[in-house]
Amino acid sequence: MCGIVGYVGSRTAVPVLMDGLKRLEYRGYDSAGIAALEDGQIRVHRRAGKLRELEDSLHGQEFEGTIGLGHTRWATHGRPNEINAHPQRDSSGQVVVVHNGIVENYREIRDRLLGLGFEFRSETDTEVISQLIALHLREADDLHEAVRRSLRELSGAYAIAVMWAGDPDAIVVARVASP
Repeated sequence: MCGIVGYVGSRTAVPVLMDGLKRLEYRGYDSAGIAALEDGQIRVHRRAGKLRELEDSLHGQEFEGTIGLGHTRWATHGRPNEINAHPQRDSSGQVVVVHNGIVENYREIRDRLLGLGFEFRSETDTEVISQLIALHLREADDLHEAVRRSLRELSGAYAIAVMWAGDPDAIVVARVASP
């Protein structure tokens, strides 16, 4: 089962995110990752395997951002590996999404976005969400509105958390028929 953690505050986000993910470890997962926004860029760090793999791989890396997302994943779409671990980014790397649940119509949306020139790196339905939000950001230039427009196109049951480099003080969360 997936776990989602988010943090916005004055402390460095990564230790808070890692603590939150450790508290969710009992739920079971096959990969984990974090994202933090610092100096206008979103840094993502992911690993397949247990949270310990992610924690060990973070040693010696400095994350100074005070806003971030964390996720533990139990694979539904795509193999359990680092590429499919969350957070998932859009093509520009400016939008990141963590997601629990299933987007039932992700193939149709993916095909449409491929036709519009979006490039996909993973096999996940989550990456479709990040790309769709990026598409709507072109029109709305407002994260909340772009997420709202994107959710109208998704079918399924899910919970998401979204960060955008263009809005360095916000995490947008939403859920549809999901805990």
